[in-house]
Amino acid sequence: LESMGTNSYTDFNKQTSVTRCGIFVLLASAIATCRDPKKGVRKGLYLPNVSDKLMRDEDTTIIEELMNSIDSNHIRSNLKMLTKKPHLEGDQNTKLGKVLQKRWLEDGLDQVTMTPYYVLLSYPNMSDLNYVELLNGNTIMYKSNLTEPALTPEEDKPGVVPPFNAYSAPGDIYGDLVYVNYARLVDFDLLKSMNISVEGKILFVRYGKGYRGDKVALAEKHKAKGVILFSDPADITNGNTSDVYPHSWWYPATGTQRGSLLIGDGDPLSADYPAISSAYRAKVDPMYPLPSIPCHPISFGIAVKIMEQLSGAEVPPAWRGGMNVTYRFGNGFVKPGWRAHIHVTTHNQNVTIYNTVGIIRGEFEPDRYVILGNHRDAWVFGAIDPSSGTAVMMEIIRVLGAMVKSGKWRPRRSIMFCSWGAEEYGLRGSTEWVEVRLLHTLTWTIDGNFTFWAEATPMLFNALTSATKKVPNPNITEVAAGRKSVYETWLHTFPDPGKGTPRIKLPGSGSDHSAFRDRLGVPVVDFGYLADPNIGVSNYPMYHSVYETFHLVDKIMDRGFQYHRAVGQVWLEMARHLADSLIIPFKVTDYAKTLNAMTEEFFKSFKTALEEQHINTKLLQISVNNFTKVVNEFEKRLENANLQEHILFAESVLDSYVGSSFPGLSDALVEIQQGRNVTQQWEIVRQHYSVILFAIQSQRHRLHDQLLLK
Repeated sequence: LESMGTNSYTDFNKQTSVTRCGIFVLLASAIATCRDPKKGVRKGLYLPNVSDKLMRDEDTTIIEELMNSIDSNHIRSNLKMLTKKPHLEGDQNTKLGKVLQKRWLEDGLDQVTMTPYYVLLSYPNMSDLNYVELLNGNTIMYKSNLTEPALTPEEDKPGVVPPFNAYSAPGDIYGDLVYVNYARLVDFDLLKSMNISVEGKILFVRYGKGYRGDKVALAEKHKAKGVILFSDPADITNGNTSDVYPHSWWYPATGTQRGSLLIGDGDPLSADYPAISSAYRAKVDPMYPLPSIPCHPISFGIAVKIMEQLSGAEVPPAWRGGMNVTYRFGNGFVKPGWRAHIHVTTHNQNVTIYNTVGIIRGEFEPDRYVILGNHRDAWVFGAIDPSSGTAVMMEIIRVLGAMVKSGKWRPRRSIMFCSWGAEEYGLRGSTEWVEVRLLHTLTWTIDGNFTFWAEATPMLFNALTSATKKVPNPNITEVAAGRKSVYETWLHTFPDPGKGTPRIKLPGSGSDHSAFRDRLGVPVVDFGYLADPNIGVSNYPMYHSVYETFHLVDKIMDRGFQYHRAVGQVWLEMARHLADSLIIPFKVTDYAKTLNAMTEEFFKSFKTALEEQHINTKLLQISVNNFTKVVNEFEKRLENANLQEHILFAESVLDSYVGSSFPGLSDALVEIQQGRNVTQQWEIVRQHYSVILFAIQSQRHRLHDQLLLK
């Protein structure tokens, strides 16, 4: 643990001052034997001349009281308040941030601030809305709806932004359509093999199987001039397009997914620097380019009308979706003289956004934080993304605040609660906050109501699984099957083969944990509840649509809010454990196990290719083995180590949503396999390989040096 200051504590025997630096060097060292001149030899974690109060371990007697205090009715009331009005980033979301600030102070937080940043956002022109149409010459044959119709009174409210893709280039684009499935590299390769060119065409693309911004970037790379995105019934319904919202959680034919197209996190005008009022702003940082072609999202009710008019050969089975129409490649229309037209008036503008940040100050280590975070902005009402998470975080604040106000407890370390602004536009608020300061965050609470899921960096595996074992299972069917805790259903649904533990994936991007992991190297975790994986959806169907309402959650997805309560109990217990344990409950062997698994997976795909280029793969295996050996010895003698290097865990550049093993190395090798810039990519491979070896070896030496201090 590195020192973050030299302030002195004076709560010691004999009033002896010891700096924080000294305290944390000793805490990170070992379970040591110390000699006190008055008390003799003391075995265990002790500092000489330090009061027992300062060295107290966590208070486990409050766990049951805290967990039982999480109230599902309070969470429901919170969500109802949060989703009363649309709160796209801007004035309405700022007002909501002020509501949280007032509420959190009343609930007992020591301080709550609202910090402004000045960032580039994107909005449709409300007096000239975006649309897609089919023309015969200049005659309109079909035109898309401009908005999503209200299906319950909850959607019929002022301030609803119509469907759009943020940061799309504006323009009027005319031409033929080519259907490109999910617009992945493999999809473009199939078109190329069939001699179907997308250059100068408008691409007709399904949402799913990757980040929408990557789809548009690949379209640009292949010289397309526009993109139409749609959600296919195969991905967002159960096959029955009449069994939909507001009667079930499945997507109606009128639903449309909004979302950002920007690749990269933080403000593109002040990349890697905080977007404060005094910041220098470039036109656009070349590392974070804005899309140069128009893009517009539509519903499958509109998409089927367009697909009906496409000519060309039928697509292969893997490209067929759930619309009641023959899927064709297009590159022309059934009727001569027809053409497509995209009309996009979306524009970019600088906007002031706010993070609302509150804190419970730690009693002994106030400058060390456990961070609970969730973004506040939503494309419309955001009942799941993000407000289900915010509703739970508000209840955790109420419970912990009451405990602190009672005087019975205050955590050793500070607990910080962050309501981030402008996450939907590219993780703006969290990234800017990290850039100013150059463990722990959640996007939403429920994605379904069957089982717990989690993504985390390895240092938090232990704290996460420990918390889930303590929380009762909210799934009555699972309890009847003998699985009484959240952990047991999680393990049953997602077992990690051969390990006897649940499978925990490495986090990708797409949420506010990214800047903490990628820029600060801080351990992160993202978790919630999923639907039964056997129903075959990768996300909750109503994602980013106007129908993501309180009605959806209250009447369909979580009646009684018991799943929200379970997530709140896991989140609270993790926060308490991390903030109050004398030794932070990181388990370094989990880091080593993950590193070994990553190396094995990586070698299966790329070992032969590396060795053909005379790159010594034994060096990586030796480095990993040496690291593992030191870790095992270290954990025998220590209860924590702070290995937070983020070079090993990051999102793939080929799909920003996905976590990757040795990401820079793997992505370059995939490019080589696909014959792209082979000579240049091999140089990148050699560079990344060298850096990875150094990173692993340096961590091994750091641990080894700690052992030598004993």
